[in-house]
Amino acid sequence: MSANNTVACASCHLQANAFADPKKFSEGFEGGLTGRNSMGLSNAKYYDNGSFFWDERASSLEEQVLMPIQDHIEMGLTLEELVTKIQAQSYYNGLFSAAFNNEEVTSNKIVLALSQFVRSMASYESKFDKGLAGVGGNNMNANFSNFSDLENLGKNLFMSGRTDCNRCHETAMFSGDRARNNGLDAITTDQGLGAVTGNRNDDGKFKTNSLRNIELTGPYMHDGRFTTLEEVIDHYNSGIQNHPNLDDRPRERNNNRAVRMNLSQNEKNALVAFLKTLTDKGVRQNSLFSMCISFLPLPAGRPAE
Repeated sequence: MSANNTVACASCHLQANAFADPKKFSEGFEGGLTGRNSMGLSNAKYYDNGSFFWDERASSLEEQVLMPIQDHIEMGLTLEELVTKIQAQSYYNGLFSAAFNNEEVTSNKIVLALSQFVRSMASYESKFDKGLAGVGGNNMNANFSNFSDLENLGKNLFMSGRTDCNRCHETAMFSGDRARNNGLDAITTDQGLGAVTGNRNDDGKFKTNSLRNIELTGPYMHDGRFTTLEEVIDHYNSGIQNHPNLDDRPRERNNNRAVRMNLSQNEKNALVAFLKTLTDKGVRQNSLFSMCISFLPLPAGRPAE
């Protein structure tokens, strides 16, 4: 999928890392580095406003999937070159026919296929999911019987007004509704959404991605500055900076300053323990997401699944 056949989508979105990149920045087809960390793709379809990339410059998954392919650092192809490259692989004939009822390769069909594949990356078999099912599937505030005391403490802290974690990472998908400034820097080092909208009030705002499989998707934040979950928790506990666009959730209600949670070491450990319950090992092992070893012919008239 790249100009010199060295880089694929899976080069920067590794299944073993819940379709994220364990490197701080991803390496493009000629060795150049991306400007931001490649975020995990599992449960991408559940992001509330449907936008993609850290700066939300793609308003749909269909817009997103072609941008890395055309990027001069990442894959370096034009859409015409992409279609020609796919057409040259004979095994795609039957696959396009099965999916679209004819063998013609077009950039629109490639968009539809890639976006549907990303939407299929659903994570729903974590320890958290099993615990939630055990309390009826709709009471995240109850103690889960399959959780340790430390994990339940972390869950209760996550859901509490003391941390407000669940006000940004909402619902059982732990995903956000829009880009926010979480106080990584006191002054703007990367405009994020602001570079897209041209609005200075959006500077330093980045997508609030799902926390599902967060244990697997480090390093963390748009620039990969945090290596561990412990560092992430330390940031929210005592490191939030008073950027002018800091979101109201990590601000103190009365004096408009960045929150200091004053968590004990045990409470910080508990939050990390809870975040690890969001790991779905099946995502790493599901062969449906792996490289196909062979392409078997589908029965006539059968749609691709």
